[in-house]
Amino acid sequence: MEAQLILENGMRFSGKLFGTKKNVVGEIVFTTGMGGYQEALTDPANAGLIVTMTFPLVGNYGINLEDMEASKASLRALVVREKCDYPSNFRNEMNLDDFLKEQGVVGIEGVDTRAITRLIRDNGTMKACIISGNPSDEEVKIMMNGLDNSNLIMDATTEQVYTLNEAGRIKVAYIDLGTKKSMLEALTSRDCSVTVYPANIPASIIDESKPDIVFVSSGPGNPEDASSTIETVKCLIGKYPIFGIDLGNLVIASALGCTIDKLKFGHHGENLPVKDMETGKVYVTAQSHSHYISGLSNDVIETFRNVNDGVCAGIKHKTLPIEGVQFHPEAAPGPLEMNWIFDRFLKEVK
Repeated sequence: MEAQLILENGMRFSGKLFGTKKNVVGEIVFTTGMGGYQEALTDPANAGLIVTMTFPLVGNYGINLEDMEASKASLRALVVREKCDYPSNFRNEMNLDDFLKEQGVVGIEGVDTRAITRLIRDNGTMKACIISGNPSDEEVKIMMNGLDNSNLIMDATTEQVYTLNEAGRIKVAYIDLGTKKSMLEALTSRDCSVTVYPANIPASIIDESKPDIVFVSSGPGNPEDASSTIETVKCLIGKYPIFGIDLGNLVIASALGCTIDKLKFGHHGENLPVKDMETGKVYVTAQSHSHYISGLSNDVIETFRNVNDGVCAGIKHKTLPIEGVQFHPEAAPGPLEMNWIFDRFLKEVK
């Protein structure tokens, strides 16, 4: 089915629909990963987004359900130059087209992803829609004006409190803003008993559980939409060690009085370098966010910095055991060279 990808600035790209065939609107970003498309599809941090893959061929190793980062795909649509209908991999269970149909996600192929990436890079992240046929400008405007991403976090968080690895020696209170499976596995594999709470959990409930650590997960959207979580973290400061990843890092930073702004086109991919400000070493990381810490409060220091654009990629409190990183140390997908972040923080807690 013929369709158009239409950007907020009026640019139109013609292509063919695959996966679920319906009209969709979202915020368009590009991701620089050469692989990891299944993890990108199922990472809740991509909820509400239309994701453009910069690598031209997508789907060549198929889909393996063991690699799902959540129970379902969260993004609005996937944009590719070319999809592979006949994947080759011993772990493959289905092709990309069938997976998107099963998950209710729209795909569009045959568009110039290099041109789209340049437009986003030069003009910034913007709204976009994918519509079959040849819609009028008024139809497109109405559709874009109806976009509301303010509830992404509450849509992605858990509805019920649950515990993983109850026998673990370190008790973790885990605030779920839209977590990945790999983050939970990174903790349970390190002898942690992880109790997962919804994003709007009050601090009093966490106090009742008497955890050793409070962990704030990654997730989608704007940290301003996590106001209840920010208030919870404020109430927990000074009581427990606190660690956050990606959106969780921004929530902690907000609770500590730092300022948050939106990046021009975000950081999305598995090949983004950050510099350790203490050692000077550079590590390659996986990232997925559209906001950043633009100003540090007096009690906070920068621990990591993005090499590409120089923005803050990690913080810690000057005196309290509070730390966060603006990347995914558990990878999935991506390099595993930052896994030691979990070990370091847990060692400090012990």
